[in-house]
Amino acid sequence: MRYLAAPLALALCVMMLSPPGAPAQDTLPLWPEIEPFKTGYLKVSDLHELYYELCGNPDGKPVFMLHGGPGGSSSPYMRRLCNPEKFLIVLYDQRGSGKSKPYAETRENTTPLLVEDIEALRTHLGLDSLIVFGGSWGATLGLAYAEAHPEHVSGLVLRGVFTATKEEIDHFYHGGVKPFFPETYEKFVSALPEPQVTAMPEYLFGMIEKGDSAAVAQYTRAWAEYEIKLSGLNVSDDQLRQIMSNFNPVAFGVLENYYMANKCFLEEGQLLRDAARIKHIPTVIVNGRYDMICPPITAYRLHLQMPGSKLVIAEGAGHWMGEPPIQQELLRAMRNFE
Repeated sequence: MRYLAAPLALALCVMMLSPPGAPAQDTLPLWPEIEPFKTGYLKVSDLHELYYELCGNPDGKPVFMLHGGPGGSSSPYMRRLCNPEKFLIVLYDQRGSGKSKPYAETRENTTPLLVEDIEALRTHLGLDSLIVFGGSWGATLGLAYAEAHPEHVSGLVLRGVFTATKEEIDHFYHGGVKPFFPETYEKFVSALPEPQVTAMPEYLFGMIEKGDSAAVAQYTRAWAEYEIKLSGLNVSDDQLRQIMSNFNPVAFGVLENYYMANKCFLEEGQLLRDAARIKHIPTVIVNGRYDMICPPITAYRLHLQMPGSKLVIAEGAGHWMGEPPIQQELLRAMRNFE
């Protein structure tokens, strides 16, 4: 499946919002805005090319920033979470996402392949070990990579943990959020021809996959509006309209539902089961107390499997990395890795 529109990174769109609560005077500032010193494409198959960019210190500690989604993309904001004098900051867009080619492509797009893409990029850049930084789906992918290649991971920073279990997917698709966002959930399901389906991700992806361009636009927009509304503590309808006016949701809607319909190409419980392989790796886990998409119970379960990890439940925060309590903890975690 291929769509030719160019996406605008969801992570960049959501940063347009003013998160609830003003930062205290003693909080850590974001690092200054920087530009990449190198950009490029890495061909990882006959079909896929990955866009990547290198920022900060070429001789610094390598940190790979994994974006969310699936179907999101990296953003300039992500560069500002690391000290550019201390880190070599590697950002890239996963298969089918952002500036990678082809856009919104589901063929040859699975979690094991994304894991091997990280390894291919690490090798291409001549790096030995990495600090892996990922939030939401980026945390999923970061865990999967670390468990497959622990010898090349020197640290983990995981935000909004999602381990792709049936329980987590059902929570998101089948009304786990409804008691808190009843009108948002009803608006989402009412946009579908059959709102009372029992296998929502499979159904929704099927509607997108077989639909014409108008249907694809309708369903991916409905999905994006639903997720964005759930992501923050205080996303007004006006803010939602502002975000959507600057955001093409096609890759996000296509790839996220494709992955969820296929159980993220992981065995049930795989990431928690195999966490023992990485319990020796210095790890910081950050989760918003009121994260409706990735509730903190999953972060807590991961922490129990990795007792040497540091778990931070960020009070007064939802899912977005840009909410002040979460942003502060991510900045603090990266300073500790300097």
